Amino acid sequence: MEFNWLLENKGLLLNGLFGLEKENVRVTPTGKLALTPHPACFGDKTANPFITTDFSESQIEMITPPLPSIPAACDFIETLHDIVTESIGDELLWPQSLPPTLPNSEEIPVAQYENADQELEEYRHHIGRIYGKERQLISGIHFNVSFSEAFFDEAVKQAKGAHTRAEIKELVYLKVMRNWMKHRWLYVWLFGETPIAKRGFQVQSLTTGEAQPMCCGASMSLRTSPLGYRNREAFFFDFSSLATYLSEVDALVEAGKLVATKELYLPIRIKCLPKDKGAPSYLEFRLIDLNPLEKNGISTHALYFVHMLMIYSLLETETAPFDAEAQLCANRRQDYISCFGRRASDSFPADLATQPTVAAEAEALILKMQSLLRPYGIWDNAIYQTEWNHLHTLVQTPEKRAGIAVFDGITAEGYIPFHLNLAKQYKQETLNEGYRFHGLEQLELSTQLLLKAALCRGVNFELLDTAENFVRLYTNSHEEYVVQATKTRLDNYVTILMMENKVVTKQLLHRAGIRVPLGNEYDTYEEALAAFDRYKGKATVIKPKSTNFGIGISILKENNSQADFETALEIALTHDRTVMLEPFIEGKEYRFWVLNDRVEGILHRVPANVTGDGKSAISDLIVRKNEDPLRGVGYRTPLEKIKQGREEALFLKQQGYDFDTVVPLNEIVYLRENSNISTGGDSIDFTDTMHPSYNILAQQAAQAMGAAITGVDMMISDISQPANDHNYAIIEMNFNPAIHIHCYPYKGKNRKLNYKLIEALGF
Repeated sequence: MEFNWLLENKGLLLNGLFGLEKENVRVTPTGKLALTPHPACFGDKTANPFITTDFSESQIEMITPPLPSIPAACDFIETLHDIVTESIGDELLWPQSLPPTLPNSEEIPVAQYENADQELEEYRHHIGRIYGKERQLISGIHFNVSFSEAFFDEAVKQAKGAHTRAEIKELVYLKVMRNWMKHRWLYVWLFGETPIAKRGFQVQSLTTGEAQPMCCGASMSLRTSPLGYRNREAFFFDFSSLATYLSEVDALVEAGKLVATKELYLPIRIKCLPKDKGAPSYLEFRLIDLNPLEKNGISTHALYFVHMLMIYSLLETETAPFDAEAQLCANRRQDYISCFGRRASDSFPADLATQPTVAAEAEALILKMQSLLRPYGIWDNAIYQTEWNHLHTLVQTPEKRAGIAVFDGITAEGYIPFHLNLAKQYKQETLNEGYRFHGLEQLELSTQLLLKAALCRGVNFELLDTAENFVRLYTNSHEEYVVQATKTRLDNYVTILMMENKVVTKQLLHRAGIRVPLGNEYDTYEEALAAFDRYKGKATVIKPKSTNFGIGISILKENNSQADFETALEIALTHDRTVMLEPFIEGKEYRFWVLNDRVEGILHRVPANVTGDGKSAISDLIVRKNEDPLRGVGYRTPLEKIKQGREEALFLKQQGYDFDTVVPLNEIVYLRENSNISTGGDSIDFTDTMHPSYNILAQQAAQAMGAAITGVDMMISDISQPANDHNYAIIEMNFNPAIHIHCYPYKGKNRKLNYKLIEALGF
């Protein structure tokens, strides 16, 4: 089938779906293979579509769904990497494909399964005996790629009845497979990243069964070498038709040369999903080493090259059949590069060479790629042009390849220290910023955390409305709809409306015998202003009737200035047509996060503040504090940036300051009286130190409102003393309480409310 029609449909070549499957072994803090079972928090190995095991209990496998771009796939795999890292205690994810320090072979734990899945465990024991457990612990990445359905729609149209859709898919994917396998040596030369194994590491010989050292020449990729992950013998297939290829694979199984089709370790596999009814669905590229220099194990450079070579393989004219002789030649080229690719001035053996050096062979191939792909508009895409330029740089300066940097690092530091230091660095990066769902930072942080907990438990999600943080969570047997993480079916509409209305909230709590600050509401500015004399000289809270997150709230501790009173009214009425005036309750404010009548987290929220250095203005101190990476805007980080708005200016004025005031050394200046994290406050966890009587009050408040999920804001004089009629008051109930402030407090323990919420929703 010809593809000249793509000249007029250039965008179709780059579009498709991309997915990653990544393996890492878990190790102890000293770099030894972790012998602990697969973490129970990930659930059934066969049921979690995102996090499972591969050969060993110690070998985690992370799997993305098909995604619309390479960056999206990389972001998703990094999020899974973070989830696993946060879930394995003090263990680490080994960043290298080749294993760490291993115990005796019999101590390497094979992945365990029960009941109907027992055959999966039996299969692993079988391949462990054939290939050796040590070889089976060699980890890597599989890159799954498909052309878009729009591509095949147009292909069917251009075929004009000569081929069915299934036939076209077969023609396309088999041609790519043949040509990509022919050129795959270049991927290994550019992106091989397993140059050295641990000294003393041995694998079982595929011919004699005896142990042999894993080393060869000036290796670029031991993983893809004859000593690496491959079958006991080389198999050659007829790739001219899918039926022929599949029948030949089946024949190997029937002859006992393979125990199952999945034992075939080709560098590329063609995959057929049930929905395609026997037609190819996508290609699985299996040559990819873990890149120890990348936290998520893979560079986008490598993936873009795989995709560019895939497109080139589709468009390249085939001048000779990819028969057994051609396949043997391709295998030998891969093996030679795997074993000797680190020698930049080397050349292929004479019968394999077409250029004086391997670098010259690489140059010739990528220039052919450039020339062939230009008419199809590939280089009109700035990303692909940039990636090709990067490839050209690597070809011209091979010493810049990541595999060379890995070799140099191991040589300088030692195999275990080099990789162990990277593993610890990546773990710390995760712990510092693991709250992110990479690629979905446009969602508010609580929603990002809920989705991360969903993935951990094997729950799929669909973004229905990104702007509204509206998501669908689902498994094969259950689904839930959630807005902004905590708006769920667990609470009814009336409950939410009651908590939204501060007047109704106080009435219901008061009837339940719970202390609240009783005040008054005013529907007009004039009515509220007329009440100034009534509140003059008394600490007063002025706030909108129906807002959340501390929006529009002002607290006048002295309340002797009518001008300040007027400003506070204006601020409140900007956010609601009704304003509330109520007495200020002394004490410290605490947020109790309640789920199904149980307090799951308690925070003290310190109001937005800065500490003086004796020379900087308050405005400069705010800017400096806002540089903390934990601070952001729009609930996408654990803490919010401190604002320099009217509310802050008013509160500073009451203290005799303004934004230009220089604060003495070590003096703390508060920018707000209210302590909401959403207005720049700091969060400190008090879940384990709060007197239990206040937990009971928070539970009673939730019951009074009929709320399954709520944030109870309580003023308390002394948390070590039991509650009485005078030392506390509930000042607010929140119908959409953030979870991220409890998961990533400024100080204190992660309370994992995202996981508790997932469980409460029935997953």
